[in-house]
Amino acid sequence: MKVELHPLTEDPTSAWKEISKSQRVIKINARAPNSEVASNKVRVVCMSDTHSLTHHIKFEVPDGDIFIHAGDFTRCGKLDEVVDFNNWLEKLPHKHKLVIAGNHELSFDHTFTHPFQNASACCKKTGSTLLDEIPTLGNSKESLAEAVKTENIRQYLSKCVYLQDECVELYGLKIYGTPWQPEFCKWAFNVKRGKDCLEKWEQIPENLDILVTHTPPVGHGDLCCSGVRAGCVELLTTVQQRVKPRYHVFGHVHEGYGITSDGKIIFVNASTCDINYLPNNAPIVFDITLPKGRTKDDDA
Repeated sequence: MKVELHPLTEDPTSAWKEISKSQRVIKINARAPNSEVASNKVRVVCMSDTHSLTHHIKFEVPDGDIFIHAGDFTRCGKLDEVVDFNNWLEKLPHKHKLVIAGNHELSFDHTFTHPFQNASACCKKTGSTLLDEIPTLGNSKESLAEAVKTENIRQYLSKCVYLQDECVELYGLKIYGTPWQPEFCKWAFNVKRGKDCLEKWEQIPENLDILVTHTPPVGHGDLCCSGVRAGCVELLTTVQQRVKPRYHVFGHVHEGYGITSDGKIIFVNASTCDINYLPNNAPIVFDITLPKGRTKDDDA
C-alpha cells in the first residue's frame, strides 16, 4: 500500500495529538527474561546510543543469540572511536551482532560534508550557533571535521554485520536496518521531514520480523524532556500500515528509553545513555518466536 504524507508531518507534536486519538500506546515493563530460551525461540539483546562510553557501563550485557545496536555508538564517528567500539563488540558473547549507524556517526554518511555549515532552521529560531545547539560531547570543530574525512570506515566494524538500508536473515527471521532520521541540526543521516523521510521508509521491505531504525516513530519512545515529540510521523504510518514488523527497535531520544506497544507491534527504545549522556540504561532483552517449523539448531 502507498503511505500518504500527514498534513502536520513537519510538526510531530501536533501530529501526534491528532493521531493519538485513534492509537493505543501500552507501556510494557522492560524485564529481561530469566529462563532458558525455548528451542523455537531466540534471545535478542538491544542497545543504542552508547556514545563511546562502553568502558563506563556498570552493568553486564546479557548473553543472547542476536545483539542489536541501533546507532550512535560513537561521539562523532572518529576512527579511534569506531575501532574501540569494534573491540568492545568482539568481547560480547552473542553469535550474531547487528549494528546500524546514527546521527553521530559522521564518517558513515557519504552524503555528509561538514557539521558547521548551513545552520538548520531549528538553530536559527533560537538565535544560537550550531555549535551551541548540537551535543558535541567534548569534541572540537577540528575533531568533527577529521571524522568526516575518514574513508572506508565500514571496514573497521569487522566484528558485526553493519546494516545500512539492508536486510539480513537469521534463524529464519528477517531483520532490516536503516540509519536515517528527521533533520536534527545538520548531523549525519539527516533528511527533511515528510517526503524525504518517506522516500527512505519506502525502501523498507514488508514481512519483517525486526525493524531497526535510529529514529523512533512518532508516539513511541520519542517524547523529549521539553515536551516535544521528535519521532517521524511517516515512519509510524509505514510501520503500522505497510511493514508491520513484530518488533521495531530504535534509540536516538535518550529519555524515551523503554518498551511500548500499539497492541500489535512491540516498540523498543534501547537508548543506553540517559538524558545526561550517562550509560545507565540496561539493555532491553526479548525472546522472539521463530517461524513455524524452525528451531535455533537450524542455524548452528
